[in-house]
Amino acid sequence: MIFGSIVYGPIRSRRLGVSLGVNLMPITAKLCTFDCVYCECGWNQPVSHPSLPTREEVRIALESQLSIAVEPIDVITFSGNGEPTLHPDFLGIIQDTCALRDQYCPKAKVSVLSNSTQLGRTDVFEALRLCDNRILKLDSAIDATMRLIDKPVNAQLTVKQIVQWLSIFDGDFTLQTCFLRGEYQGQTIDNTTPEELTAWYEMVDYLHPKQVMIYVIDRVTPLETLEKIPAETMEKIAIPLREKGIDVIVSV
Repeated sequence: MIFGSIVYGPIRSRRLGVSLGVNLMPITAKLCTFDCVYCECGWNQPVSHPSLPTREEVRIALESQLSIAVEPIDVITFSGNGEPTLHPDFLGIIQDTCALRDQYCPKAKVSVLSNSTQLGRTDVFEALRLCDNRILKLDSAIDATMRLIDKPVNAQLTVKQIVQWLSIFDGDFTLQTCFLRGEYQGQTIDNTTPEELTAWYEMVDYLHPKQVMIYVIDRVTPLETLEKIPAETMEKIAIPLREKGIDVIVSV
């Protein structure tokens, strides 16, 4: 599903509440540094000259929706057709959003759903520091599995590199992981195996995020072989973290 506008919703998010979405990527195609096998926006498409909304266009579109909202907005969520932090004016857009939030819905949170690949950029780090919720993804602590599930455009990207970037936040973020099973090009996908979970728990221990959000596929995916993990399994995955006092949200 491609989002055909800059601002969409509000929608009722199973994880965030009443969410007004903001899409900083093209409104006609997905543009992302990952090509995840479970992405609701489908596969990446070749975009030679991507048309991104300008900072001013985003500000106008967001203010237009906030000024006429008929129900309280819980969160303004940056997600949409790909990786929002790719936008060259991401920092300025977040600054504008925080100002509009303070004006129209001061109780709302500003959230960013990111795949963590741009955290090495100073402007992205500064922008995320301004947000209330930094929801940063890592679907496996093992390189081969991360590359199989998330299909990074940069084939040299490693889990170690992403973990180093995440560690800069000193735990002040939400770690998001999608658990799934299936098959892709003759290879088995399963990040719920004992080996996977052991590595994942060690990574969580190291990063010690203030919250962990684990979820399953919930919408149509571009890869038809994927299986939804049972709720009982997801709850079992959460137990070791909860026993250590970590806040875990399970969405199934």
